[in-house]
Amino acid sequence: MYPMPSALILELLAWVDGRDRSYGEAMEAWRSTCPRHPVWDDAVLEGLIRVESASARPMRERRVVLTARGRAALAAHPGGVRPVAEREPAG
Repeated sequence: MYPMPSALILELLAWVDGRDRSYGEAMEAWRSTCPRHPVWDDAVLEGLIRVESASARPMRERRVVLTARGRAALAAHPGGVRPVAEREPAG
């Protein structure tokens, strides 16, 4: 059994699950220069999300998807998780 992801990672999972997302869109909305909040990196390292690799598209246009583990983490959260709102690009 894996530990429950943080609330912010769960929000990222719900955001990805909400509709098709590109890597470029995810980087604009979820990048961080703060080493205390590496949400994207943590979700990738924990095997919760991935970027589709079998694509001829440029990296920025590739889809970001939940892994089976990411879907399970999102489904296991009591009461479900909804993204706060459509995230604005980091700036």
